[in-house]
Amino acid sequence: MKKYLYLFTLTTALLFLTSCGSEDQKAVDNGPTIPVKVNQVQANGNSPFLSVSGKIQAANSADLSTRMMGYVNKVHVNVGDKVRKGQLLVSINNADLQAKRAQVNAGITEATVAFNNAEKDYKRFQNLFADNSASQKEMDDMTAHYKMAKARLESATQMKNEVNAQFAYSNITAPFNGIVTSKNVEEGNMANPGVPLISIETPGDFEVMAMVPESEISDIKKGTSVDVVVKAINKTLKGKVTEVSTSAKNTGGQYLVKIDLDNTEANILSGMFTTVQFPVERKAKSTMVLIPTEALVTNGQLSGVYTVSQSNTAILRWLRLGRTFGDQVEVLSGLNADEAYIVSAEGKLYNGVKISIQ
Repeated sequence: MKKYLYLFTLTTALLFLTSCGSEDQKAVDNGPTIPVKVNQVQANGNSPFLSVSGKIQAANSADLSTRMMGYVNKVHVNVGDKVRKGQLLVSINNADLQAKRAQVNAGITEATVAFNNAEKDYKRFQNLFADNSASQKEMDDMTAHYKMAKARLESATQMKNEVNAQFAYSNITAPFNGIVTSKNVEEGNMANPGVPLISIETPGDFEVMAMVPESEISDIKKGTSVDVVVKAINKTLKGKVTEVSTSAKNTGGQYLVKIDLDNTEANILSGMFTTVQFPVERKAKSTMVLIPTEALVTNGQLSGVYTVSQSNTAILRWLRLGRTFGDQVEVLSGLNADEAYIVSAEGKLYNGVKISIQ
């Protein structure tokens, strides 16, 4: 009797679980179906040429700082202002330098009087010594006294030159004609030695700093003409390699290459990212997988894309991305060349939602 009761209980439980599973499956199957548009992954293996990322910067730029510590009396310019060479940009309180200069000037006056008296005595003793009216020791003592007075005057004069040089760091001036690109200090702030206060650059003359991997740097030569794709304005500019670094000690295995841009009417600015295309055959023959940036899904620092499963449901796939080419981005891992991905949907996508491909 107990055996039959046990079998009945087990059968009832299995039927209950099967019923619940069917209801859950039925709820999923009856969920809304979201119409979507998909694209096939575009694999670009036609271009055999080397492309690397770069950044535009002004060919002539400067971060201006001071060698002295003091409160800022006034900042005479704002970001975007045009400045001339020698124009005053920042004034730093120099009351202590003025006091020091007064002390130095007083010291120079005292040293000058002492030197003039020593010089007169020296010349007088020279005449006495020539007439045998002064001993050799007296002449030697007077000569030493004269040289010490002269040295004290020269030392006081050099101290004045030092103070005058420090005054130059209390008045920050423009080293060349340009435009103020950043202002890192305000009136009343404390200026510290070596900390940039004002940055300026010469507009219209730009260069690109690109990083080339160690496997390709041996093929990059000075004077090579290159194409520079500016992503922000979607234009391709011409440039020429002017410098090729021979060390990657401080750049993590990437070699620095400097490219001068040709004169152009394009509205480019410092800091814009670029893709530099060298007329050099890539040594690594890998297929490049590209997808449009509008298809990306971002969550913090993660980027992904919704793909289509075999049962027509959406699956979020996290990706590792590389360089950007216009409105497309390179996929380094996470998506294969034979897969489809969702580019747009007429509803909110999430993992497992049913979709219908339009």
